[in-house]
Amino acid sequence: MKNKIFMGVFLLIILMANVSFASYKTVTMSVVEEPICTIPIGENSKFEKKLISKDLANKEVTLQLQVTNEEIANKPTGEIMLVLDDSLSMTEEVSANTTRKDLIFNSANTLVSNLLQDNTQLKIGIVKFSTLSVTEEGTNKDASLVSPLSNNVSALQSAISAIETNGPRTNLQSGLLLASQQFTNEDNHKYMIVLTDGVPNVAIDSINYYSDEVITKTNQQLKTLEQKGIDVVTMLTGIKDETSVPNGTTKNFGQIITEVFGTASKPTAGKFYFIKDSEIEQTITNNIYNDLVPIEKSLKNITVVDYFPSEIVKNFDFAYVSKANIGTISATVDTTNNSITWTIPELTSGQTATVQYKLKLKENFDSNIVDKILNTNQKVDVDYTDFNDVKQTKTSDISPKIKLTEPPVVLPKAGTTTLIGFSVLASILFIYSVIKLTIIHHKMK
Repeated sequence: MKNKIFMGVFLLIILMANVSFASYKTVTMSVVEEPICTIPIGENSKFEKKLISKDLANKEVTLQLQVTNEEIANKPTGEIMLVLDDSLSMTEEVSANTTRKDLIFNSANTLVSNLLQDNTQLKIGIVKFSTLSVTEEGTNKDASLVSPLSNNVSALQSAISAIETNGPRTNLQSGLLLASQQFTNEDNHKYMIVLTDGVPNVAIDSINYYSDEVITKTNQQLKTLEQKGIDVVTMLTGIKDETSVPNGTTKNFGQIITEVFGTASKPTAGKFYFIKDSEIEQTITNNIYNDLVPIEKSLKNITVVDYFPSEIVKNFDFAYVSKANIGTISATVDTTNNSITWTIPELTSGQTATVQYKLKLKENFDSNIVDKILNTNQKVDVDYTDFNDVKQTKTSDISPKIKLTEPPVVLPKAGTTTLIGFSVLASILFIYSVIKLTIIHHKMK
């Protein structure tokens, strides 16, 4: 009797082993739900987790984590006075058939167009400066208003293009003073952009060329603008040799520049760009433009923690399809809390950070998960610093869901000698033997 029982148990083990081995090949995967996990960030930005592709034949799905900064950077508002040097030196050719005037004035036109594009909250005025003549230089007449404050792009561009550059000398102080008088009394942003190709050699009531008095008056005028709350941006070009000493002074151009404008790291007022002619377009259309945009709405210190259910970690292989294009992410799943962590130091306006990974069913999966609806993740936590430098924390447990299904066992046709058929027959014999022995045992009592 013991031999029969042993044989029956042995055959039943063969049956169970056969069913376990065949389950990976026969089990099917389906996607039950495909909700998009969305967490709002800031005013218009968001985090999303979603299922982006599925290869059910290979029992795998691909998911994507994405953080999008859809904030619109604030456009400059208020008033801008554009102060342009119209001295004779602007006509110097700096490349083939191109003068310094061409570079500066064309770039200024581009700047005006970019600033006023779809922006009704900004007005721009234009002042030019140099000197009129030897008999009248060193007076307020060395500067003149080209255009009052306006948001008419074509009118402003026409005014800039019509400026003639024939003044013999440079009276920057007169240009700064006249431009400052064009601002309104409205409580708004006020900017002054100065584009010049030379150091001042005269000032109001000071016609001793390059003298300390000229230097001091121009320097003080710049400081006065800053004290009035006017944001000043100055670009100086056209100085080929800083060591050269102009007539009428013992100071070289480098020393005069520093005493009037300061340096890029320590300017007299606002921002100061001392550049080569080849850098004019980049400086005006890019650097100065960005200086006028008051707030760049960046999301900072973003941390995304994606938590997985233990059934997913134990039964599915995890692999990245594409690594994070911005920031850093865990190389593997942290099994202490079944998560991956993605850190993004900064995400500027218009940027999108993305990462994709794949979950693939293991061949030795636990059959207990068959017929269960499985969440692909348990929850997602998102931390970030908002535009007011306040730390925010948000979470969501919305998750795409998958399911494994094992088809019913189909008995083989008569005459086959497959292992499954043999195992089924062995199980029947085992059950019959147990029943028979039980009956005999009762009869012997």
